[in-house]
Amino acid sequence: MRLILTWIVNAIALMALPYLMHSVTVSNLGTALIAALVLGLVNTLIRPILVVLTLPVTFLSLGLFILVINAVLFWGVAQLVDGFQVAGFWSAFLAAILYSIISWALSTLLLRKDVN
Repeated sequence: MRLILTWIVNAIALMALPYLMHSVTVSNLGTALIAALVLGLVNTLIRPILVVLTLPVTFLSLGLFILVINAVLFWGVAQLVDGFQVAGFWSAFLAAILYSIISWALSTLLLRKDVN
């Protein structure tokens, strides 16, 4: 159940992006759900491989190259999913950062575990 709630929270975070950036468009909630699912799969399956392959560059950049990897993956998902568009690389770079912040904030507020 928690996985489905996380997926919905990520879709809501995607729906918020066009209100913050005019270079990102999400046509409807269905598109946001599909894009959130594809982003989750890409981040689970492809991102670890890219992080390992680019480890020397990531090390030399003190970890900042991971932001570039996130932007490329975000931009790639926008190319794959119809109705989800990102204008360019720098838009994807900023959108990936904003998406992470919004998703984290919503997850923190809505998906809290009981401390008891």
